[in-house]
Amino acid sequence: MHPRAIIADDEAHLRDHLQTQLASAWPELRIVAKAANGLDALRLIDEQAPDVVFLDIRMPGMTGLDVAARLASGERPPRIVFVTAYDQYAVAAFEHAAVDYLLKPVSQERLGRTVAKLKAALQAQPGLGGAGAPAVAPVSGDASAAALQALLQQLAGHLGVPGGVPAAPAPVPATATAASLQWIRAAHGDETRLIPIEDVIYFQSNDKYTSVFLAEGESLIRTPLSKLREQLDEQQFWQIHRSVIVAARHVAGTRQDFRGRLMVQLKGRPEQLVVSRNYVDLFRQM
Repeated sequence: MHPRAIIADDEAHLRDHLQTQLASAWPELRIVAKAANGLDALRLIDEQAPDVVFLDIRMPGMTGLDVAARLASGERPPRIVFVTAYDQYAVAAFEHAAVDYLLKPVSQERLGRTVAKLKAALQAQPGLGGAGAPAVAPVSGDASAAALQALLQQLAGHLGVPGGVPAAPAPVPATATAASLQWIRAAHGDETRLIPIEDVIYFQSNDKYTSVFLAEGESLIRTPLSKLREQLDEQQFWQIHRSVIVAARHVAGTRQDFRGRLMVQLKGRPEQLVVSRNYVDLFRQM
């Protein structure tokens, strides 16, 4: 059966644009309804029982957070993807939850990653649901719904969303607080960019800043390298020098230079990074 979805956004052109992008990224997905506000979204979700709901956060009458809170309190809520213009607070909260988000403006590449997550989640469940059928349950059942409730409360508090989530603040689950860094907000020229951690090739300390090296260039963040180290997955990011942390997947190999120093060679890049003596053991078997 084809999965079914509803798009809720108060801007008609954004609803239509997302539908067009989804038609390209996920041809099998059926958009069964579109809503211009939160109340209409709840009504249509009740009528159509979709597998996935794309929710804008800012909508008149009822915010996307309010809608999600109502859905999370149900027995079998649909998969929720937030469509938001907010910064890293939203990103950090929902990247740890059993939901995904899309940051406006939505890129086709980012949408593709969301579609892949949704497909995997839906395939893990028996059936895709349909009109009059229950929507797909969250992967972890009641625990997932509780995590979503807690993160909705946290996000509402961070962003000061009017109406927010009326329940008392709930603690963020330990699995969320312990999770590694997923996104970085960085200066790139005159712009501020939100960078997925998987796009980073390496970090390098740079006076008062930390340089973030990407395939398309360099960005700057104010977070010291020592603080970044605490938030990064040590299996994915290796510190090779007190001033350099490199993404393991971008390491092509090592070599010694004429001074006997161990140098890390990167995939598809000309620069080589010095490994200090304290970190040489990382590469003993390479």
